[in-house]
Amino acid sequence: MLNALRDKEKQIAVIGLGYVGLPLALEFARQFNVIGFDSNPERVAMLQRNEDPSRQVQPNDFAGVNIVFTANPDDLKKAHFFVVAVPTPVDDYKVPDLKPLQRASETIGRVLKPGDYVIYESTVYPGCTEDDCLPLLEHYSGLKLGYDFKLGYSPERINPGDKVRTLPDILKVVSGSDPEAAQTIAEVYGSIIRAGIYTAPTIKVAEAAKVIENVQRDLNISLMNELAIIFDKMDIDTQDVIKAASTKWNFLPFTPGLVGGHCIGVDPYYLLYKSRQLGYEPQVINSGRRINDGMPAFVATKLVQMLVHNNKNPAQTKVLVMGLTFKENIADIRNSKVADLVRELMKYAINVHIVDPYASPNEVAQAYNMTLINEPASQYDAVIVAVGHDIYRSFTGSYFKSLMNESPILLDLKALYTLQKSDGIEYWRL
Repeated sequence: MLNALRDKEKQIAVIGLGYVGLPLALEFARQFNVIGFDSNPERVAMLQRNEDPSRQVQPNDFAGVNIVFTANPDDLKKAHFFVVAVPTPVDDYKVPDLKPLQRASETIGRVLKPGDYVIYESTVYPGCTEDDCLPLLEHYSGLKLGYDFKLGYSPERINPGDKVRTLPDILKVVSGSDPEAAQTIAEVYGSIIRAGIYTAPTIKVAEAAKVIENVQRDLNISLMNELAIIFDKMDIDTQDVIKAASTKWNFLPFTPGLVGGHCIGVDPYYLLYKSRQLGYEPQVINSGRRINDGMPAFVATKLVQMLVHNNKNPAQTKVLVMGLTFKENIADIRNSKVADLVRELMKYAINVHIVDPYASPNEVAQAYNMTLINEPASQYDAVIVAVGHDIYRSFTGSYFKSLMNESPILLDLKALYTLQKSDGIEYWRL
């Protein structure tokens, strides 16, 4: 397979061209012929103009690559090595939504040929690739795994916004449906990954390894969030506690915060779902999710208490929220817990203004029915810095005071600042 790809006799197809699929497709396309497929024609049209809708890939990253962007499934007939990088969200009831994965499997199944490889990168629960995706591939292709085609799983490890740990510099886990498949998949990925390849013994192990990466981070952050709630009741600054505790060599300096996005805030629900299917109700994972999902309400309540303490009626106040994306310096607003925070504030009839230099106003309006304003106004009763965008880090107490009226209040959810009483602002941070 690898030699045929190098000789341009065969092609790679990447299905799903978002934060994960696009960088992968472009990296493959520096060495091989690649078909970049996405079901969204508007996204494909932008990519054909060397424009990344997610604003993570720069125009010059499209230079010198052998790639064809398409929304036509028939174009996939030319491919022999398929990589699936579609979203795996949860629905309103926190149940895994496999529809994008199922549609991708059906699309590939209709063009699958003897000798082809199909590799999934989307985050799933252990068993999903073989139990949910494989039957669709076999049904729509009429082919049989092992006899006609090979299957694999290689969990994505893209870190949006990270300019240091880019795709080639992150060790890649791969797995295959048999030893031959695992070796071939390792060879193909190894041609673009400088950091090296780790071959997991089974597909299920690779799936499980990916999902627990984010479950672990979710639980560590939930612990810090719970501690932040406790320390707030004690009138202790959590950041001061973390700084002091970090002087011990084996303390892990996780920090509290809003846990959103399409990974940490979603992946635990995939493992919870599978565990419940097996008759076990996870206690620790459940607890961590409850704490992290409850943080927007905690922050909103804290602000209301501070407003009332300053003789301000919440229903007659105006609050500025700075940042809506799920993390700093990216445009991704999926599963933004800042949006949940805004909703919590609105329950108190607070007039909320939102700004974010990265988020798309159209996407925010469509996803959350909220309006982004271009620039902050003035005479705010409080400001909440919710996302740690780099451009926010240089702001001073004087700047925030200029945005607010009497008795200004600043909530710093990312602990970007260290304001004193002499700054003339009532300051609180997670």
